[in-house]
Amino acid sequence: MNELCVDVGTMSLNKLGEQSCGDMVQMIRDGEDTVLVLADGLGSGVKANILSTLTSKIIATMIANGMGVDECVKTMIDTLPVCKTRGVAYSTFTIIRISGNETAEIIQYDNPAVILLRNGKNYDYPVTTRTISGKTIMESKVRLQCGDVFIAMSDGTIYAGVGETLNYGWQRENIIKFVEEHYDDNLSAQAVSSLIVDACNDLYQNKPGDDTTAAAIRVRHRQVVNLIFGPPQNPKDLNKMMALFFAKQGKHIVSGGTTSSLTAAYLGKKMETSIDYLDPEIPPIAFIEGVDLVTEGVLTINKALEYAKDFVSGNKLHQKWHSGKDGASQIARMLLEEATDINLYVGRAMNPAHQNPNLPIGFNIKMQLAEDLAKLLQEIGKTVNVSYF
Repeated sequence: MNELCVDVGTMSLNKLGEQSCGDMVQMIRDGEDTVLVLADGLGSGVKANILSTLTSKIIATMIANGMGVDECVKTMIDTLPVCKTRGVAYSTFTIIRISGNETAEIIQYDNPAVILLRNGKNYDYPVTTRTISGKTIMESKVRLQCGDVFIAMSDGTIYAGVGETLNYGWQRENIIKFVEEHYDDNLSAQAVSSLIVDACNDLYQNKPGDDTTAAAIRVRHRQVVNLIFGPPQNPKDLNKMMALFFAKQGKHIVSGGTTSSLTAAYLGKKMETSIDYLDPEIPPIAFIEGVDLVTEGVLTINKALEYAKDFVSGNKLHQKWHSGKDGASQIARMLLEEATDINLYVGRAMNPAHQNPNLPIGFNIKMQLAEDLAKLLQEIGKTVNVSYF
């Protein structure tokens, strides 16, 4: 397995007054191969959404199945419905195909040119141009390096602020300067996309004049994070559960009061609990030698899940957990930004506190939290394994 992997994130704004976004991003992963397509349909609203959806799905599926660019473009032209008003079937597109987590092929038609950051600075990658079925297509091939960040955009980004906060919009060179200034080795692809789209929304003064989308691909090394949450249903399985948990490489998170005590006993170490309430909603963390992070259970995991849900929908809470030192913020940082591969060890033992009829949760809250968290992490491209005990 290649030591490199890719992290993908996307964010969009709808044009003011439109319920549907005219931009669409499709991604297909197959082992160490990833295909990302960003399409921008003609106009806005439902019609544009149909065009961009068809374009992105057709191209992503064909490219992922090994078909050539020429065939993809021809199929798209023959398939897209023709606009009755303008008499054309039109959708711009950007394709980024990652092969074996080693090389990137960039194929572009009429969208703003992909930005590539290398070592935090703009990298001018080679571009060749050719005509396919009357369309001028730009093609590039790049050997991947750890830390590379590819940014694809719809034209709503470069039109942000035009005639309002900026005379000529937010030009590509301005966007490059912006992302260079905000570059951080630890920023996830989702955070990069959100950063750009949030800036566009500010330039539009919260009244987007066009559908606006950014999609980022970040090349990085694999990082394993392991999380154990709750003691096993059968106490006899404790040693097995702990042995499997600590046998895994990477970082280790222990969540839950009982689980923390059992972990300390298993390791033969003392547990020290912090007296600092860094966030009034989150119980303090604790410390056990040999464990990267020790937290309370249900409340902390629930808050981390809240951050994960926000991460995929708007990422408005990013600044809070990106710099927070409470348990939930640290879990969010480790799972959402640092980890590529996540192993969850979930104990099925019931906590009597969770069976209180006055609480708005059922006794199976722990199971539900674990399942919801695993599902969300998979949705954002993490490799997740869940083991129940």
